Amino acid sequence: MAAIAASGSRAGREDIADVLIIGAGPSGSVAAKHLAQAGFKVVALEQGHMPDAGRYPGRRPEWELVTQKQWHPNPNFRDMPRDYPINTTESDVNPLMFCGVGGSATLYAGHWTPFMPSDFKVRTLDGIADDWPFTYEDLAPHLEVIEREVGVSGLGGNPAYPPKMAYPTPALPIGKVGHKAAECLDRMGWHWWPGTNAIPSVPYNGLNACVRRGTCMSGCPEGAKSTTDLTHWPHAIKAGARLVTGARVREITVDERGLATGAIYMDENGRERRQRAATVILCANGIGTPRLLLLSKSARFRDGLANSSGLVGKRLMMHPFSAVQATFEEDLESWRGPFGQNVSSYEFYETDEKRGFLRGAKWGAMPGGGPLGATSFVGSKVFADPNARVEDMWGTNLHDLVSRRFGRTMVWGIIGEDLPEESNQVLLDPELTDTDGIPAPKLIYKVSENSERMLKFHEERCTEACQAGGAVEISVVHQMPDTGWHLLGTCVMGTDRETSVVNEWGQTHDVPNLFIFDGSTFPTSAGLNPTATIMSVALRQTRRMISERRNLEAA
Repeated sequence: MAAIAASGSRAGREDIADVLIIGAGPSGSVAAKHLAQAGFKVVALEQGHMPDAGRYPGRRPEWELVTQKQWHPNPNFRDMPRDYPINTTESDVNPLMFCGVGGSATLYAGHWTPFMPSDFKVRTLDGIADDWPFTYEDLAPHLEVIEREVGVSGLGGNPAYPPKMAYPTPALPIGKVGHKAAECLDRMGWHWWPGTNAIPSVPYNGLNACVRRGTCMSGCPEGAKSTTDLTHWPHAIKAGARLVTGARVREITVDERGLATGAIYMDENGRERRQRAATVILCANGIGTPRLLLLSKSARFRDGLANSSGLVGKRLMMHPFSAVQATFEEDLESWRGPFGQNVSSYEFYETDEKRGFLRGAKWGAMPGGGPLGATSFVGSKVFADPNARVEDMWGTNLHDLVSRRFGRTMVWGIIGEDLPEESNQVLLDPELTDTDGIPAPKLIYKVSENSERMLKFHEERCTEACQAGGAVEISVVHQMPDTGWHLLGTCVMGTDRETSVVNEWGQTHDVPNLFIFDGSTFPTSAGLNPTATIMSVALRQTRRMISERRNLEAA
């Protein structure tokens, strides 16, 4: 087969990309930047648009109101033109995502929590799930490069991690919320560390310094939160990458040899278009990527593209998540940002079988938000206070509630490790479609007994810490439904083609020139926000592609 070449050698084939990337979120952005800078002719298709920071609502007085609808992270609730619907009638957790350049990181809080060494060898350590085909040590050099590109702020020396290079910008102030969180943990003798965030504390790589507005989860109007539309795409485009927005891909095409030849997509006018390529990289997230593979079935690939293992769409992991909101008598200025983690704790992260479950969870202390946050767990349908009563939301009772909580609350987010189960999956819905008539995904996802026991344990420990710190009111929300930020595992990587979809380099076993670089390839989920690891893995795979360019099979 022909080897892939750098763009300069494709005279007469200008319409054929060396590499077609589907999805311009964190993983696709990393691939586009580094491949373009290495001389590849790169085209990226993104169904959303380039974000306009002027539309982010964080500076406006209606901010908390519009985050209930127009900027809600649940695409089914937000229901914007570039979103696609998702059938969640059989899912305990609702997926949260955003279509646009930069992907769902547009709406993330910026927590920067790389997976830990134990997360790569769960089978070896705990006898469950699978080991990754590479280790933390293999990934660490790529992580350090990504942290410099992202502009991570943090304090080095966290004993929860192996020693590493210093972060490129100093840690953000932990604020009064962070000090109170630290006090709670100190009273228990438990681990804590200042939060590490993808939000620079000083101007860096085209990013402005954080002004601590605290509206991170509806886009940063200051241009301070690190998203790849700011940190990666300007470099990729300068290096020659072509970014096509408003492009909704409906099929990955293949030739008679079974090699990927590009993609068919619908533009915003509903016209069908085709982009040809020598190599295709999928970066459409843990729902969008298996959806596209299942949509791309053919006479040769009757069960979906790259699906000889039958695992495309299986092993969906979305992280069980609970929150503990504590109210204190003192003013914590808990309307101040960043909304990323002020303080984190790994005290109960590793397995201790005496607790009655396997693996563990990370805690992150966050501010309580504005006045709506004081009444409904940070002012979003993502959070719902089970102790709230209808009568508390009206008249003088509402004023009393806001007065009692506003500025005085701290929220602990508890992210538990989600173990892979084949019964948790992404399918094509037989009836529901997007606005272009393309079948929508359907999720089947049930929270496991292990996750239930894990969350209960962590909620109890977190409540103890808040009580030790002097909380006058504590509310616990167990397993929130609107928390499916982290979409992982549906195209698992591994060494055996019968039990995995891609190899350790993201190359699909069935289609040699089709790759997957997003979090869908993760064998396990860890108990951590995955963006740092998604981007680091994408860089590792991209560097391999660059070094092996002459040996890559191409259409």
